[in-house]
Amino acid sequence: MSRFATSADDLPFLFEAHHAAVGAAAGEVAAGWRVDDGDDRARTRAAALALAEAGLLGWCVPKAYGGCAPERLDVRALTLVREALGQADGLLDTAFAMQGLGSYPITLAGSPAQKARYLPGVLDGSRLGAFALTEPEAGSDVASMRCAARRDGSGWVLDGAKTFISNAGIAGQYVVFAQTDPSARGRGIAAFVVEPDDAGLGVEPLEVIAPHPIGTLRFDDVALAPDRLLAPPGEGFKLAMRTLDAFRNTVAGAALGMARRALDEAVGRAAARVQFGKPIIEQQQIGAYLAESATELDAARLLVYRAAWARDTREDRVSSEVAMGKLFATEAAQRIIDRAVQIFGGLGVTRGVPVERLYREVRALRIYEGTSEIQRVIIAAALRARVGEGGAR
Repeated sequence: MSRFATSADDLPFLFEAHHAAVGAAAGEVAAGWRVDDGDDRARTRAAALALAEAGLLGWCVPKAYGGCAPERLDVRALTLVREALGQADGLLDTAFAMQGLGSYPITLAGSPAQKARYLPGVLDGSRLGAFALTEPEAGSDVASMRCAARRDGSGWVLDGAKTFISNAGIAGQYVVFAQTDPSARGRGIAAFVVEPDDAGLGVEPLEVIAPHPIGTLRFDDVALAPDRLLAPPGEGFKLAMRTLDAFRNTVAGAALGMARRALDEAVGRAAARVQFGKPIIEQQQIGAYLAESATELDAARLLVYRAAWARDTREDRVSSEVAMGKLFATEAAQRIIDRAVQIFGGLGVTRGVPVERLYREVRALRIYEGTSEIQRVIIAAALRARVGEGGAR
């Protein structure tokens, strides 16, 4: 099996005919991608162009607007792409994810003029997307956001901050969620499109353990014309949740890719490394590590692609299935990569070795687009609802 293969062929009962081609195209991009420690902004731009050339960004935008995806998007395709890209480089994976996450709100709620202005650049990689939801004091509790939007004649003015925003400083547009009435919480949230040249917008880069363009956005009386309103007050929260519903499962896909790469590297190292007169793969403890990792990876794949299949084929919400997949896959990937580092020994914490890079890249996946703790809350809520529907037991 290719190092950058995806699981479409492994789980044919969950996929349709075109998914194998999607996985293969993503695998080719991943195999040809060069990982280095160069400027992360330049690398992100290059990644978007490479993804566009391969036709992969078309899966972020429905056919009606120039892409190749169905109206609700094809979550299995998106997850397959992220699995392949995650094996190669976390920055390559993030570049793809942000083209989808940063454009889907425009696909869902944008006016014809907004779609015509922003979506073509998303598809050809010339315009990078950004999704500005998280704040310094509003992460999991989205409704508590403080970034404020107030009316100014027929337009709007934004004040406040967003943080941990991927593509900060290089995005061609930011989808920004802001509160119009703090007492209304989620019912007061609206969404806007902010452009990088808008007066009053400031960007402060952040340094994280796995470098990619990320930072804090500050809005100081940022005046927006009426045509920058994406979702009116009361609809912004729903728009954010619909977007996350489509893309949260793909985070688990990236985790699968990182875990698979780590397992491949660990098996190769264990077979080559000789200690006490034999390859360490023959040592019982090392064999147990690899067995646990292989089992967890296959279990995670089944959960993740079950959730993606459910999202693509059912009309009802599949929040619990998606939460299970993201929870298990990201937590298992952390364990699999940790074991791989252990198998590599001192070499495993050496800069430039793939497992060291994976160790830094995987950690954020347990936090963004819903922490592991929030996924447990979602799963528990589904269980409570089930009890309520069936009566006390």
